[in-house]
Amino acid sequence: MAGLKVLVHEGPARIFECEEDCVRAVEARAYQAGEVLIVRNEGPVGGPGMREMLGVTAIIYGQQMGEKVALVTDGRFSGATRGICVGHVSPEAANGGPLALVRDGDRVRIDIANRRMDLLAGASELAAPAGAPSQKRAPRQIRKARRASQSRRRHP
Repeated sequence: MAGLKVLVHEGPARIFECEEDCVRAVEARAYQAGEVLIVRNEGPVGGPGMREMLGVTAIIYGQQMGEKVALVTDGRFSGATRGICVGHVSPEAANGGPLALVRDGDRVRIDIANRRMDLLAGASELAAPAGAPSQKRAPRQIRKARRASQSRRRHP
């Protein structure tokens, strides 16, 4: 919280199922001030492992958007992270944790001074079965192999 001018951030969620998807969107500037960028499935089970999100935060700050968006993940951040960032959200999305229930456009409020993060949704909107994991993804190694295979098809 050191150095932040904004201690409360509220905005619509933008959901990313992995860090790579978020990096692509941020690099393309396909996000807006006020949004809460949520990167789920980066915890110990969903990752697998727990990579840090330093790359995403660096790109956001390089675009002068560091205090205009928030970044939330069930993964981790390094000590060099700056801005409105919430990490280690648990239980993680891959285990049916709270981030698994958030959908694109849901309002999220982060209150740093009071150490709270709230999903501003009614009970009917949260009617997903308890413990329902977010969209399943292939382990990182399988996804990399698929991308390499697709790349070879496009570039003979």
